[in-house]
Amino acid sequence: MPLQLQINGMDCVEEVIVLKRELLPIVESEDRLRFDVLNGKLIVEQEVSDTQATEIIAAIARTGMQAEIWKDEVDTVEEGSFWSHNKRSILTAVSGVFGLSGLLSHAVFAGKLGDALGSEGMGIAEGVPVFSMLLYFIGILAGLWMVAPKAWRSAISLRPDMNLLMTIAVVGAVGIGEWFEGATVAFLFSLSLLLESWSVGRARRAIAALMDLTPPIARVRQADGELKEVSPNDIAVGSSITVRPGEKIPLDGVVRKGMSSVNQAPITGESVPVTKEPSDEVFAGTINGDGTLEIESTKPASDTTLARIIKLVGDAQSRRAPSEKWVEKFAVIYTPVVLVTAILVLLVPPLLFGGEWADWVYRSLVLLVIACPCALVISTPVSVVAALAAAARNGVLIKGGIFIEVPANLKAIAMDKTGTLTIGEPKVIDVIPMSGHNEGELLTRAGALESHSNHPLARAIVAEGIERGLSLPEAEEFEIIQGKGARGTFHGIFFWLGSHRYLEERQQEDANVHEQLEQMQEAGRTVVVVGNDEHVCGFITLSDTIREEARSALTELRDLGIEHLVMLTGDNEGTANTIAEQAGIDEVHAELLPEDKVAAIEAIVEKYGQVAMIGDGVNDAPAMGRSTLGIAMGAAGSDAAIETADIALMSDDLSRLPWLIQHSHRTVRIIRQNIFFALGVKAVFDVLTFAGFASLWAAIGADMGASLLVIFNGLRLLKA
Repeated sequence: MPLQLQINGMDCVEEVIVLKRELLPIVESEDRLRFDVLNGKLIVEQEVSDTQATEIIAAIARTGMQAEIWKDEVDTVEEGSFWSHNKRSILTAVSGVFGLSGLLSHAVFAGKLGDALGSEGMGIAEGVPVFSMLLYFIGILAGLWMVAPKAWRSAISLRPDMNLLMTIAVVGAVGIGEWFEGATVAFLFSLSLLLESWSVGRARRAIAALMDLTPPIARVRQADGELKEVSPNDIAVGSSITVRPGEKIPLDGVVRKGMSSVNQAPITGESVPVTKEPSDEVFAGTINGDGTLEIESTKPASDTTLARIIKLVGDAQSRRAPSEKWVEKFAVIYTPVVLVTAILVLLVPPLLFGGEWADWVYRSLVLLVIACPCALVISTPVSVVAALAAAARNGVLIKGGIFIEVPANLKAIAMDKTGTLTIGEPKVIDVIPMSGHNEGELLTRAGALESHSNHPLARAIVAEGIERGLSLPEAEEFEIIQGKGARGTFHGIFFWLGSHRYLEERQQEDANVHEQLEQMQEAGRTVVVVGNDEHVCGFITLSDTIREEARSALTELRDLGIEHLVMLTGDNEGTANTIAEQAGIDEVHAELLPEDKVAAIEAIVEKYGQVAMIGDGVNDAPAMGRSTLGIAMGAAGSDAAIETADIALMSDDLSRLPWLIQHSHRTVRIIRQNIFFALGVKAVFDVLTFAGFASLWAAIGADMGASLLVIFNGLRLLKA
């Protein structure tokens, strides 16, 4: 069973890099390690013995972080003392207060502020009093309290990171007498880490807000008819639950009594409430409207659609986007290069060109500060998590950061027909009376005969009759003809209903009727024939209807750069071509088995490269797994399709597909903005440093400003 650990002290990508280095000799493959920085969680995806678990926990302890077994039932974020929750904020505040106090006391002793700040912008501060030194020292100590231990481990392992860069810069500033700038760097770096922690916390809270959708209590009807309030976790499958107007539905279930509109936006992203009647499915976390519903629970609390969304979104944090991987690899190379460059800046000008040691020591310290990769390493994870949370709120469940960037690069999309492009249920299209009968009479006879059946075609015919306001009388001498149709009498007159084949068996088909039936079937219609002993009374044609939003959604996809749209279906060619023409599909493959769909996807991938497959059934799962990106119609889709898919459209709304691609484009754009901006700021200050125009406090201010800007830019995705 995989080992899941809570890691205290894992705050950003830098810690992840350190943990990987320490754990790799034990687990042997980096692919077996999944890190969730948001929740401080590590998953080791392999069978782990007690001995190995002890080794892993000990290895984590060597990094200065602590590990304990993950507990799902406990909100680990809420545990701990006031100090453990607030020490970063307290230490940052202490650092700022004592650094400012040191400056003010120095100014008082020196007689003017200029002497305390240092002469000529980069000069040594004029004689710092011992009292001011003490205040500065306390400010520096508080600022580096959580940084110095990590810097020390980085130094002794010969693996420099941003903590080591900042610590060297602060110590170096103090060494050349720049106490105020050393204190300022310590405070601002501590503040930037605090802001980074806050941004991660905000993204974490956006995910955790999903958990608040489940009400704390549910009203269960007891055997004696009384209602009892219990926790949803304690309700057994099959229990009867009463949900009053305005309350949240506690568990997935089926409506047994009552009718009400239900706001499903928290789960499916639908903006309009959906009317729920007996036999309709409802989801935990959705909000009941103005009617009381009696619901039979169909899933335990741990397996509701909402619970699965929370779990999948939580797991998604550890499946990192390509940009995150690139930033991590870049930081591993970048940080040592910066340290070596700073050493060269320190040594080469004084030794080879007679430069002033104090001047070039200072410039090397400025270079260390501005080169800190803090803004770079935090920008991408914050953006990805914000994008995942926004997608979940909009009814699009993305199972990992690795999949958030893929939709932006798609060139072709293949999709199933039934349940994806179409509603998945037959509907009466035409009622064609013959031999002197009218539409109402034909539907009345058919509806009465079909009212005894639960077949989808029968339900559609009965629903059409009811919708037209027809009264469906009971048929006498009713009899089901297994696999063919049904028959019965009305007011002593015999009527039958069945398929084209049954009509042929009865030998009541003439050339005209045969031709009409063939034309309807070629057009993709299912035909139900109604007749009596004397003649054919007429036809009722049915078809699975295209989703209302399908054509407009596919048009939007083309506008977004999708070059080719393909339908893959097991249905007959006539039906497939009819639906494809209505939807605007480029290429149709019909009458396919699951293995045929896989072969078709392979051919499309070979031609277009980046290909998505959208489906809702078990037979779509293999093709979804073979595609670049598997997308499931989530609300009505099979468990196999949803589990195989990389993304699920929880509202079964194809208009979410163009939204997803736009959201992916926006996410990629913001990630690139953050990376280019963070590197651009560093490049500008590198030039200023070599030219002698940059100071320590300006460098750390620019670095903190860059961190803030990329964080807030990334968090804009929460409002997508």
